[in-house]
Amino acid sequence: MKHFFTTVLLLMSCQIGAETIYITLEKDNALAVVDPIAGKLLKTIAIGQRPRGIVLSKNKQQLYIASSDDDIIQIIDIATLKPVGTFPSGEDPETFALNPSGNRLYVSNEDDSLVTVIDTQQAKAIKTIPVGVEPEAVTVSPDGKWVVSASEATNMVHWIDQKTLTVVDNTLVDPRPRGLSFSADSRQLWVSSEMGGTVSVFDVASRRAIKTIRFNIPGVGSEKIQPVGVIVDKQNQWALVALGPANRVALINAQTLAVEKYFLVGQRVWNLAFSPNQKRVYTSNGVSNDLSIIDLEAMKVTKSIAVGRYPWGLVVK
Repeated sequence: MKHFFTTVLLLMSCQIGAETIYITLEKDNALAVVDPIAGKLLKTIAIGQRPRGIVLSKNKQQLYIASSDDDIIQIIDIATLKPVGTFPSGEDPETFALNPSGNRLYVSNEDDSLVTVIDTQQAKAIKTIPVGVEPEAVTVSPDGKWVVSASEATNMVHWIDQKTLTVVDNTLVDPRPRGLSFSADSRQLWVSSEMGGTVSVFDVASRRAIKTIRFNIPGVGSEKIQPVGVIVDKQNQWALVALGPANRVALINAQTLAVEKYFLVGQRVWNLAFSPNQKRVYTSNGVSNDLSIIDLEAMKVTKSIAVGRYPWGLVVK
């Protein structure tokens, strides 16, 4: 009996510590499922055409995946990894964000210069919000007050009041904004600018820039430093920025706003995600077709895992 309970406890411990990464594969029209602790690809399943953005549902039982060439957002059941429904997303959905309540999705429609608002409970679009030309990144503040959309061609971020679903302010940023991330306390907004080669940190209350951060990597030309994905940890200790064809992730002290380190990862790093305990960061590397694992305690890249062609978006459960 003692051995039985020991076995049960060990199994429960493994399940509690279990961690799974879901990665969209743009060229394979597929979803890769990875166990980062074991360091291996578990399986790959076919999904919609040109999948990019991916979000975990509020109850963590479903994945929402933008099938850009199908003009839909697929709903995938995590337990079975099978499609169970769709959301109408407008044309060419690429990125989207879920509000803290889990009842609304905000989808950027690049071709139409719109943000589509989807009611997840009714599975229908309830409003479209005109924004700048070629909107891509979109995010929602943790306090639920703001939705922010970035338009690549207009070089602006658009501040949308989540209660009224109207744009209340527009802020100029450096060329081709691609990534957005609020700090956990909703007091700062981080904006990456791909062609500007910068990340700007905004004070949310005033909607003004606190600092613009530039990157200098020895041996790497400035034309290759193209900031895209950006994330900030819950303690507001670190921000990490994917630098695209520079094949680096920048580590920024979120208190001093100074770059402290560059991690060499795979080729054409796109997006980033924290592990649940925030001790690791996972990267999707579009050209080398793999995922890199950055250990923030050891401050080094510990592993790369082949996942399939053109990994783009990723979430961790």
